[in-house]
Amino acid sequence: MPRFYFHIRDGNFREIDPEGVEFASLEHAVLDARKAAREILAEKLIADEPIDGQRFEIADESGEVVETVTFKSVLRLN
Repeated sequence: MPRFYFHIRDGNFREIDPEGVEFASLEHAVLDARKAAREILAEKLIADEPIDGQRFEIADESGEVVETVTFKSVLRLN
């Protein structure tokens, strides 16, 4: 199974995921990133922290960013 890395980007700051996680496909990795983004957003909302601009940069085993999941994209506002 391929390994994907969920780096967190917040403006110019990038937190590197050194371990990664194995997923059956990129689609499965994106679903997990969306779930993780919702969990992080919940923590940020409770702590009254800003949620503007943070995103996961999902990288493959070669280090190439193959997908981006913005934290805002997982919000449901209706």
